[in-house]
Amino acid sequence: MPKFKNFKERGEWVEAQFIAEALRRGYTVLKPWGDSQPFDVALNFGNRIARVQVKSTSYRVSTGYRCEFQTNFHGRQYTLKQLDFFAGYVIPQETWYLIPARALFNGGRQPTGPMLFPMQPVKANSYSYECYREAWRLLRPKPEKRQPRMGDR
Repeated sequence: MPKFKNFKERGEWVEAQFIAEALRRGYTVLKPWGDSQPFDVALNFGNRIARVQVKSTSYRVSTGYRCEFQTNFHGRQYTLKQLDFFAGYVIPQETWYLIPARALFNGGRQPTGPMLFPMQPVKANSYSYECYREAWRLLRPKPEKRQPRMGDR
């Protein structure tokens, strides 16, 4: 695992890892200038942009890792109007979790630190966020349903 001087340096490294992986998978990546946006990276799909807040963890708890999805200490609160996805990277396991923001905002409350279990689960289907492990496909927009026109059969 790389050594970092502070959490800001680690956050910059994790964002770079996310960007590299997204590019490798064929996504078009946008990076806002500075730290004034509530998201770290955006993915451009032409008619839609997916805003992603990138987080990381190496904090092991029992058989998993706790990943904090709260804002930093600057008092800014995340909202569903600001973000589409959280990307959580479990550094020791080199594993990404691509979680829709709506799945973390429980009743509109600020997201907290869910447990992520990138190792083999003790009981299959017993962990809430495993369906989002390496779920890069979720970042792409769903195809729009075409409305039938007169003359269509």
